[in-house]
Amino acid sequence: MTKKTTIGIIGTGVVGERIINQALQNEHYEIAAIFDTNEARTAQLAAKYNVPTTNDLQALLNLKPDWVYIGTPPVSHATLAAEIAKHKLHILSEKPLAHDAADGEMMVRIANEANVKTAMHFPLMYGAAVHQLKQELAKDMGEITRIELHTYFPEWPRKWQQNPWIASREQGGFIREIFPHYLQLTHHLFGDIEILAHETAYPADEALCEVGVTALAKTANGIPMVINGLAGIGQEERIDFKIFGTGKVVTLRNWSEVYTSKAYEPEVAITPTETPETMLDACRKVLLGEKAFVVPFEEGLKVQRWIDELLK
Repeated sequence: MTKKTTIGIIGTGVVGERIINQALQNEHYEIAAIFDTNEARTAQLAAKYNVPTTNDLQALLNLKPDWVYIGTPPVSHATLAAEIAKHKLHILSEKPLAHDAADGEMMVRIANEANVKTAMHFPLMYGAAVHQLKQELAKDMGEITRIELHTYFPEWPRKWQQNPWIASREQGGFIREIFPHYLQLTHHLFGDIEILAHETAYPADEALCEVGVTALAKTANGIPMVINGLAGIGQEERIDFKIFGTGKVVTLRNWSEVYTSKAYEPEVAITPTETPETMLDACRKVLLGEKAFVVPFEEGLKVQRWIDELLK
């Protein structure tokens, strides 16, 4: 029997529970343990999923799982990564990489010094929609003339994501929560970007996160990019990532919908035809020395720097 890849999970919020489910549904994975300081929450998950849980971080790390996933608020990522690296364990981090670029730089350094593998949880990159998006970009685009990201939220935090930190200026906001996915996707497709100008709006309460941002950027090869975000408005949630070409326009809408349009023709929905490799399968392959797509901390740090710039 092939040896399973083991994973330790730190953090049991909404996204952390998604990782739990992904690991349980993957025949090549085994959960070593789930850690959280909230004893009631770990007891609940132990009963729900019949998996080992602990309220002692060292107990989790002493199990020596192949990967340790960090699914806690951003301010804690650097400290946890340092502790994991001490045990020479490979690190899978939630996005954004850290609280800020300084912490992100430390995470890159300690992982390299410990000679451990790193990966970022950018689930968008492993979805069928992005796989289809890339196929559409490979045909009939003509010259790419602009990239646009538009994000609209009737309220922030969203109804399903209510917690003490997601609305805070220190750690929360849609620039930290949503933008990393699309900035990383832009980097994957077009390379580095440069923020040329931006204006970020904050409420009077200094404890609360941003309510709006408008920015102009460009890619390394000079493609202009418009970035627009707004919360607290009278419309349904909508996220559009658009790539404009002289031949056609390709849109990734609301994470999982792909549309194309041509001059004088209505927009057409494109159904993805393939199921790409999962993030956990890619992480497993990395440890086996096989070719796989993962987003390392170094790339997460680039995204972190752009996020920091937009938050100013």
